[in-house]
Amino acid sequence: MLLNALVYKPIYNLLILIYNFLPLADFGVAIILLTVLIKLVLVPVSRKQIESQKKMNELQPKIKEIQAKYKNDKQKQSQMIMQLYKDTKTNPFSGCLPMVVQLVFLIAIYRVLINISQAGLAVDGAGLYAFMHNPGKINHLFFGIIDMSSIINFNQFTVREIPQLVLIMLAAGSQYIQTKMMMGKKAPAPVGDKKADFAQAMSKQMLFLGPLLTLFIGLKFPAGLSLYWLVSTGFMIAQQYWVDKKSC
Repeated sequence: MLLNALVYKPIYNLLILIYNFLPLADFGVAIILLTVLIKLVLVPVSRKQIESQKKMNELQPKIKEIQAKYKNDKQKQSQMIMQLYKDTKTNPFSGCLPMVVQLVFLIAIYRVLINISQAGLAVDGAGLYAFMHNPGKINHLFFGIIDMSSIINFNQFTVREIPQLVLIMLAAGSQYIQTKMMMGKKAPAPVGDKKADFAQAMSKQMLFLGPLLTLFIGLKFPAGLSLYWLVSTGFMIAQQYWVDKKSC
């Protein structure tokens, strides 16, 4: 499969390469370094997505004005909104491709972590390039505290699993912060505009659905995925802050 050869296998080998070069073999640290490297490669893509979202947020007051002014003429409303996009040189779909690219990498890193975890933290030699050293069994503890392959079992919850639960909560919290930053400040909907009211209600729901989804994934999948999510989201928060500060 093309995606397997172009995305999955390189990421798998890069993770093992990083792990091999670490002075203290630590799978968690390897995940962090891999995540940072991936996010650095995707900086141009994610920056385009952030700038596109920011521009769309800035246009929202004007779009709402058009919607209120032509609320009884949907055809004219659409024409005026498209004209607004044309005048401001804005493509409402320009943020879609960067999102798809990042989703592809997210799925790939998810597969890497899941496959390694399900193999009992043993490296699959068939997935390595010929020149790669196979470390065999991987040290699955992050700083000797969190098992990167474990899933919390609340029926047998112990104090040892508290750090992992904290990691999951941090991942969900960072997702909330990043979503809120991406949404920006929304102008209030015009009085009586049910469509705008519905859109704002959906935005507020997304603000909480993202963190809840992150929480669900963290509780249902190995801890390594939560660590990846936390570092990835933290990187995006820093990049969002940088883009916002630069545009001021």
